[in-house]
Amino acid sequence: MDPLSLLPPADPPPPDPRRAGILSLLIIAALVLGGLLLVHLLRNASQLQDCILSGRTNCAPIEVPQDSNP
Repeated sequence: MDPLSLLPPADPPPPDPRRAGILSLLIIAALVLGGLLLVHLLRNASQLQDCILSGRTNCAPIEVPQDSNP
């Protein structure tokens, strides 16, 4: 009989804690960037609403293409 067959199976190596740390940092960075984007969009919407509520009519800029007329 083989003496190695009497030993219990070896435990698998523990998972690498760095992988979980990097994943959590990426999730936090995505949440921060999403929050900054949301703040920027809400600020622009608030400025537009303030302009409209003050009675002005030229609140939203209109971009005209720069075509050269022949």
